[in-house]
Amino acid sequence: MKRLALENILDLDAYESVREAYRERVIAHKNRRRVSVGPQVSLVFEDRETLRYQIQEMARVERTHDAKKVQIELDVYNALIPDAGQLSATLFIEIPELDRIQPELDRLVGIDEHVSLVVDGFAAEPISARFDPRQMEEDRISAVHYIRFSLSPEQVAAWKAGAPSQLRIDHANYAHATALAPETRSSLARDLAGDPVVLLHPEELEQAQTTGSTVVFESERVRVRRLPADRILVESVAPQISLLDADAELLAELLAVAQQQARKLQEQTGSVRLHLDLLVSEPGLLRLELTPLR
Repeated sequence: MKRLALENILDLDAYESVREAYRERVIAHKNRRRVSVGPQVSLVFEDRETLRYQIQEMARVERTHDAKKVQIELDVYNALIPDAGQLSATLFIEIPELDRIQPELDRLVGIDEHVSLVVDGFAAEPISARFDPRQMEEDRISAVHYIRFSLSPEQVAAWKAGAPSQLRIDHANYAHATALAPETRSSLARDLAGDPVVLLHPEELEQAQTTGSTVVFESERVRVRRLPADRILVESVAPQISLLDADAELLAELLAVAQQQARKLQEQTGSVRLHLDLLVSEPGLLRLELTPLR
């Protein structure tokens, strides 16, 4: 599954313009991917969109404009994105009574060796959850864990064919099992194929990226927009151009204007990051984005 990059994360102003609709989609998506195993444990299976949402919300709460800080979060959360043939999840141990949290967690020490996924037809080959070793201690556990399941090609094929599956916990102090609902299995089948759902569509990104922008320069073929947080967008005026269709004069003008804007931005902010979005085989704006590094 493709990892997230800075260009996949909207700045705060752009995110606010799409947040309500995006949040509703993500909540519905996560509900299909949440599985309760007994009264105290639940798993939310993670993919590119659930993790992008967490990063966007983190940046929103902390009012983060700094690309370096967002990149740190990207590095953390990208480690949770599953590869093809894998499922990734956040496991929650839910104990509402404050005075019972530590005693209950102590009872569940060792749970990392007792969580598994079973695909119908492979009962003799349960898929053990792999817990993040950085979260583990010998004599205590936390209430939140990041886990991963790695399926064999045969198990993946059975899953895609619609085989029922089940999550099991067989700890001495906590033994429960839950069959995955059809809508959960269908959603996770996309993870196994490395084909995650897209909940923030390209046209929404396009509109959000330019929300609140100001055109500061425009020629017959090239436009410059100033975006929130001092970002600069240098783009082709004509929207239906791919890199293969662009002529040399247009590309030269784009680069010349981008260089001029980069110099101005560097004088104002100290240093500048350049991101190129030049679509090769699909029509779309030819775009160079300049972002100040603070």
